[in-house]
Amino acid sequence: MLSNHNHHSAFKHEQRQASVNAASKLFSSPLTSSEEKLHALPISELVSACKSGDISPFEIISTYGKKVLAAQRNTNCVAELLLDDATSSVSAASWGPAVDSDSYSSDLVRSRPLLGVPVSVKGAIDAAQFFIGRRRTVVSVLDCIDIAGHDTTVGLARRVGKPVDRSSAIVRLLQDAGAIVIAKTTVPTALFSVDTDSKLFGTTSNPYSPDHGVGASTGGGAALVACGGSKVEIGSDVAGSVRFPAHFCGVWSLKGSVGRWPVTGNQSSMMGVEAVPTLTGPLTRSLEDLEQIYKRVIDMRPWEYDYTCVPIPWRPINLQEEGRRLKWGVIWTDGVIPPSPACKRALSSVADSLREQGHEVVDFTPPNIPDFLEVGYQLAFGDSGQQIRSNLVPTETVNPALASFLDLINLPRLFKKLLSKFYSSKDPIYANLLNVMHAKTIPEERALIVKRDQFREAWHEQWAKEGLDFVLTVPAPFPAVKHGEGLKASLMTASYSFLFNLLDYAAGSIPVTKVDKNLDALPARFMSSPEYDAMNNICKTSYTVYDANSMHGLPVGVQIVAQRLEEEKVLEGMKVIESVLIQKGIAFEGK
Repeated sequence: MLSNHNHHSAFKHEQRQASVNAASKLFSSPLTSSEEKLHALPISELVSACKSGDISPFEIISTYGKKVLAAQRNTNCVAELLLDDATSSVSAASWGPAVDSDSYSSDLVRSRPLLGVPVSVKGAIDAAQFFIGRRRTVVSVLDCIDIAGHDTTVGLARRVGKPVDRSSAIVRLLQDAGAIVIAKTTVPTALFSVDTDSKLFGTTSNPYSPDHGVGASTGGGAALVACGGSKVEIGSDVAGSVRFPAHFCGVWSLKGSVGRWPVTGNQSSMMGVEAVPTLTGPLTRSLEDLEQIYKRVIDMRPWEYDYTCVPIPWRPINLQEEGRRLKWGVIWTDGVIPPSPACKRALSSVADSLREQGHEVVDFTPPNIPDFLEVGYQLAFGDSGQQIRSNLVPTETVNPALASFLDLINLPRLFKKLLSKFYSSKDPIYANLLNVMHAKTIPEERALIVKRDQFREAWHEQWAKEGLDFVLTVPAPFPAVKHGEGLKASLMTASYSFLFNLLDYAAGSIPVTKVDKNLDALPARFMSSPEYDAMNNICKTSYTVYDANSMHGLPVGVQIVAQRLEEEKVLEGMKVIESVLIQKGIAFEGK
């Protein structure tokens, strides 16, 4: 007899396969030449063609239906296929003015700024089946974003068979704008992970290598976008969950600050952690589309859909004026796990290219990063992981990296204190983690929030003192790791991204290059070198996953950061970087 967990998993697998089989009967042929042209259109041109009537909704669904099925076959990135919903809810008349929206932005709804855009959503965002005069634009969402009439599982068996009644604010906004939600994408069990794997959905593979993962937790969405199966993936980010997978899969992403994009209706395995909030962010295949989706969502006045959004309209910025010299600060290491050769080369390539074009590039050494991260991990797991564990059904497990972290937190305090003393001189970082990672009382949590805010103030002052426009660093210390190696990599590999969630800074990931086995190999006998001996234990273990030979050809990204609520500035900074890389002839070429 199947356990409750295995029963739910089998049900989800069968449900998904049935929808894939049904869709395959309609969308099995290769793209036609006209569909190839449609697929290549950027968001701005796709919307214009839909409004003029040059493209019908059925042409869009046919084109992206074929691409999403191909992506699913190659990477296992889809949690729930929504093509049947999309097909049944559009008609030739559906491009007319919206008349039955419940939003306050009726004038904007009529303008349909995302008409015809295919979108996917992370499988942790609620989305009810919501009709607006039967209009859609194609998108995908992660399986932690609510869509009415569908489960929002967050990779957990307990949530299977419990469709939500109301779509999340971001999904309602997108549908009002004319978007077509074509899929929910895969997530790892309970979201916190180095890779996207769960009993409910299986393992999602990297579009560039079936042996490697896609990052987490918006891993399925990053893979789907990289394969061209969705124009936009709507993901969520609490510790790098849109930037980490974007780096692994060679796509563009942006995490804004709290209040810029809607979050109501986004689900998590750790709801209510206000000290480290969950944010919504997009992933796309191009910078042009990333800017368009971010701007068009802001233009829809998201504060009328979600009370948490601040009423800040789009603010155009031009940093590409002739002779404009910008100052870029580079963070070369987080003090825990230094970047691998491939990631360091990508960061150096961007820094050198900017410098060659006349920009000022300096090393940036902000206030103690390891201590700041230590505060962040304590805030994120202040309940010692009890909320996550309470959501698991019998026999259900989380990924090994998260499980080992939770096991460390729940070791007896006295035993951890003894271990901490033993490691204090050999490995201060690990010793400090042993000492501070435990369930927090309310006074302890409040004291940590005070510490977090003190770090925020120190960063703000240091940034201003050095007169920086942007900060550059890696999104993660490694490219995509092999399946099953998340435990060795550890959750600490997300620290370069998590840092900017703690600061609430706007940050994005840019695809820059690919691993080259000849340029990016570790030095001979590295594991017996003084450099390796000087590493902390977490770093030593994580470096065992790095292999330039097996990683050859995998994407490598760079992270660009501005300060709070400076999303427009981040996008403009991305344009500057893309321009200098194109001029140098080394711009990234995706799939």
